[in-house]
Formats: sequence, structure tokens, C-alpha cells
Amino acid sequence: MLTEENMELLRRLEHLLSAQQSRPMNLTEVAEYLSVSKQCIYNLSSRGEIPHYKPNGKRLYFRKSEIDAWWSRRRIE
Repeated sequence: MLTEENMELLRRLEHLLSAQQSRPMNLTEVAEYLSVSKQCIYNLSSRGEIPHYKPNGKRLYFRKSEIDAWWSRRRIE
């Protein structure tokens, strides 16, 4: 049985995971997530092939949900 202390720990973990999902990913995180080089991600973004954001005109940011959807559309039969 779960104790009240364990339940609270689970709630905090769930909150942390939820917050991490909504946080934008940076270039390094996306490269690691997709197991490709940072240069590959930079090239894809400069050609407009991967969904990304440049809020200040310099640094690239990505939403994990959009990266997952983009990756899923690249299936080759």
C-alpha cells in the first residue's frame, strides 16, 4: 500500500514531468533526443524542414510534441 508520503512524492514527480514536457527544448536537447548532431538540427532548421522557434532571432527552440509529430511523418515504407 502507498503511504501518504509516497503519494505526495508521486504527485511531485508527476508535476515535474508535466512541467518538463511543456518546456521548450534547445538545440542541444533536440540533437540528443533525436540522436543526431547539432549541425544536422541547425541545417534542418535553416532549410525550414523542422518546426522551430527563434524568439530573439538567434537561439533555436523546439516543442517536443512538434518534434515527435515531425519525426513520425518521416516514415519510409
